[in-house]
Amino acid sequence: MKLTVRVWRQKNARREGRFAEYEVQDASPDMSFLEMLDVLNERLIRQGEEPIHFDSDCREGICGMCSCVINGEAHGPESQVTTCQTYMRSFKDGDVITVEPFRAMAFPLIKDLVVDRSALDRIIQAGGFISVTTGSAPEANSIPVSKYHSDLAMDAAACIGCGACVAACKNASANLFVAAKVAHLNLLPQGGPEKDPRVLGMVEAMTSEGFGACSVTGSCEAVCPKGIPTSFISRMNHNFLTAALKLRVHGPRG
Repeated sequence: MKLTVRVWRQKNARREGRFAEYEVQDASPDMSFLEMLDVLNERLIRQGEEPIHFDSDCREGICGMCSCVINGEAHGPESQVTTCQTYMRSFKDGDVITVEPFRAMAFPLIKDLVVDRSALDRIIQAGGFISVTTGSAPEANSIPVSKYHSDLAMDAAACIGCGACVAACKNASANLFVAAKVAHLNLLPQGGPEKDPRVLGMVEAMTSEGFGACSVTGSCEAVCPKGIPTSFISRMNHNFLTAALKLRVHGPRG
């Protein structure tokens, strides 16, 4: 496959960026998108040019590190896959492919396609924990959990924190990410004791990090590589309002 790859190049957040065009002459349809970038980088290094910087780790769609925007779509043209799971057979011979970083105020650019997504980590730190002492592994049926709630919690826990929902949202909202992280703990009995302070803390952290508000366009669900639905946002909003009302009536628990 012969391709033209337009890649965003930017030395750091203080410098201006630009698109640079590269010709790729020997891409295989069986290559992943990141393998194609690896081949391009090997050529750039041989030519004495600086390689394209991008995040990569597991290459199995688990870690979420590979996040970038391909032809205007977070993670690329395929549904429910990450960038590293996007294969060159998704494109046609002669295509022009535009690659750029996730763009959001809360994701400051580091270099080229690499952005700082540590804001998502700080949101988790604001409430993503449980204080129940579990000790050794309990007997499976000692804490009854309905299949509906266990399945729902597992669906929410599938979130890999890639930030595609933020990149796709016109407001750069992180509501789908936060809703998934709130739900996968709050739905289970072990997460019950911190249920209210968890949702209040995580929503407050999301706001303080500079993420935008949700306007329910559904763009986040459309690009989520794990197919997490926007119904979790409704659940989070309900949990948040309930917790806020309890706090207003009863005050903080000391």
